[in-house]
Amino acid sequence: MKAQQPVALVTGASSGIGLATANRLVEAGFQVYGTSRRGGPASGRFQTLALDVTQDASVEAAMTELLRQAGRIDLLVNNAGFGVAPGGAEESSMDQAKAIFETNFFGLVRMTRAVLPQMRRQGKGRIVNIGSVVGFVPAPYAALYSATKHAVEGYSESLDHEVRALGVRVSVVEPAYTKTHFDSNLMSADASLPEYREMGKRVEAALKKAIRSGDEPSVVADVVLTAATSEHPKVRYAAGRVAKTLRVVRKLAPAGLIDSAIRKDLGLDAPLATLSQREAVGR
Repeated sequence: MKAQQPVALVTGASSGIGLATANRLVEAGFQVYGTSRRGGPASGRFQTLALDVTQDASVEAAMTELLRQAGRIDLLVNNAGFGVAPGGAEESSMDQAKAIFETNFFGLVRMTRAVLPQMRRQGKGRIVNIGSVVGFVPAPYAALYSATKHAVEGYSESLDHEVRALGVRVSVVEPAYTKTHFDSNLMSADASLPEYREMGKRVEAALKKAIRSGDEPSVVADVVLTAATSEHPKVRYAAGRVAKTLRVVRKLAPAGLIDSAIRKDLGLDAPLATLSQREAVGR
């Protein structure tokens, strides 16, 4: 008897890691549904559903349509998310802080709650959450984004313990810098302060350089496939050479050494312009 084709749902599948993951799953034999906020026609390889992970009604409607068409859901890949342009945590208002958590963390929670009832009925399912290395190392001038990824790590590991006995497994894939348009789609801080301007620009330049030399999205997609199909899945998967190195360093290196390396890499201890010079730049 021919095995039933597994069904996967990938959020944020219009570009970058989400698109690469959707395509990789198609190649591996999955029936794939991708999502984007605007929806749109099928890509030729997978169908695209309209979905805004910040809206309960949108999540419910997308899941209803998927189950109407496919009748089951075997894999959820929570990929949708965004970041804030490099700047001090103080430069984002509470509304902005809530907005990034609404997508990056609570959106993931909404999607998980939407698929778990069906996976429980099936007695089988996988949830793969796209985390980040900044979910386990500090990210100066990206504190809110880092906080969402730390939340994803804690939620995923805890949830995996809860649902294993029900036939469901949860994993986090942790990329480092990836060649996507992530840096061109950043939300600008809405409470900008001159004291952080110079350092924010330094960090932004370092981020753009790192992304240019980062891994291809296909590297992350391959790790997602491993997490989705492994007979004995791990809770955490580092994606790419840099991510694997950072995971080992975080585990073995003294905290002070990691602290110094981060500050050196981002130039955080280099002299800043005087306040009068910063004000002149601001004018």
